[in-house]
Amino acid sequence: MKVIICGAGQVGWQIARHLSGERNDVTVVDSDPDLVRRATDTLDVQGIAGFASYPDVLDRAGARDADMIIAATHSDEVNMVTCQVAHSVFGINRKIARLRSQAYLTAIYSDLFRRDHMPIDVVISPEREVAAAALQRLSAPAAFDTEMFIDGQAQLLGISLDQDCPVVNTPLRQLTDLFSTLRVVVVGVRREGTLFAPEAGDHLLPGDETYIFSHVDDVPRTMEVFGKTMTKQERLVVVGGGNVGLAVARALEKRTTRVRTKMIERNRKCAELAAEALERTIVLHGDGLDVALLSEAGVARADAMLAVTDDDKTNMLAAVRAKAEGCPYAIALINDPTLVPMMGPLGIDAYINPRATTVSSILRHIRHGRVRSVYSIGDADAEVIEAEVLSTSPMAGQKINEIDFPEGVLVGSIRKGDKVIRPVGRTRIDEGDVIALFALAKDVPEVERLMQVSIDFF
Repeated sequence: MKVIICGAGQVGWQIARHLSGERNDVTVVDSDPDLVRRATDTLDVQGIAGFASYPDVLDRAGARDADMIIAATHSDEVNMVTCQVAHSVFGINRKIARLRSQAYLTAIYSDLFRRDHMPIDVVISPEREVAAAALQRLSAPAAFDTEMFIDGQAQLLGISLDQDCPVVNTPLRQLTDLFSTLRVVVVGVRREGTLFAPEAGDHLLPGDETYIFSHVDDVPRTMEVFGKTMTKQERLVVVGGGNVGLAVARALEKRTTRVRTKMIERNRKCAELAAEALERTIVLHGDGLDVALLSEAGVARADAMLAVTDDDKTNMLAAVRAKAEGCPYAIALINDPTLVPMMGPLGIDAYINPRATTVSSILRHIRHGRVRSVYSIGDADAEVIEAEVLSTSPMAGQKINEIDFPEGVLVGSIRKGDKVIRPVGRTRIDEGDVIALFALAKDVPEVERLMQVSIDFF
């Protein structure tokens, strides 16, 4: 498939990395020649330096025979015009645009993106994706990562193992025997910076970051088994009143269970806008690093603190300060993946990577066949892919232990009919089953071959 990616920033580069690694013909377009050079030097892609919305630039990028265009520049307007030119001049079939401004995303204006108006097939909103990720983190506060699969019936949990965790130094095979009724599978382990799919004889060690699939009903017990406690989120402090913070506060206000939320925003105008938009949230104007203001917001009595400003270092320091003041759980929004290894030493409980959430969202819309969901783990180190098994799949009709999965692939959860089960070696995979697999990045192409779903639209 021939794909044009407009914008060679963090998101564009990651999407190009995914698609070029899966043998697609990828061209990257950006107005910054240095970013284009970085993409062409590090990836198997072509590069064009120029403004993505200019017809002659798209022509040079090969738009006349392109199958898809992904507009992910820093400008909403450039992304929209790029899709319009791609449609009107070159007839590109599939157009995806990243739009940040909430003004374009209001439901009453949704007709704007119809084919006879501004023809965009899929609109990705990073702020909405990040806000949803923040709410997911709050749903399992002791996990550093979490995502829902199989229509909310299965949950992926990222759990760091402490020295006093009950299951450390225990072979995974023995865990299955000890907790036979627990619908749980350990699908990934990050140890000393290296992520791998564990085998049945592997032991879990203190300091491991584990990725675990659990039936949603078994999440509380799973957290307990892995040494974590579940607490209710009744009081929350949000540092940052921009689009992300506002989306989180609005979602919390809509919950049936009452959550008392206080927001701190440094910019007076943003604080005033947030105060007008929110009904039950108390908005405080000031610096989220100010101990007196954090005290006024009640951070010591809060169940959790969420730092979502547009500055990574502010978010990290605000989270550290909140922990120092007595807040038991702190989440920080981190754009720069090189800062992530500092989370543990600083005592920050969890982080949200906007790039990973946006990449996951875009991948979800460009994978074909019966792929229902894609979630990118870490710095695109691995993916969790949820798909319906087709009759043409080599997996259909076989038991899991008969399928030639690569070493970096594990089945996390399976739904047969309306029942979600824990997969074991003798579990047979049938046509129509919904399956969620963990796959290291290098093994994703083989997973797609086994599922008979390629990154294609035709």
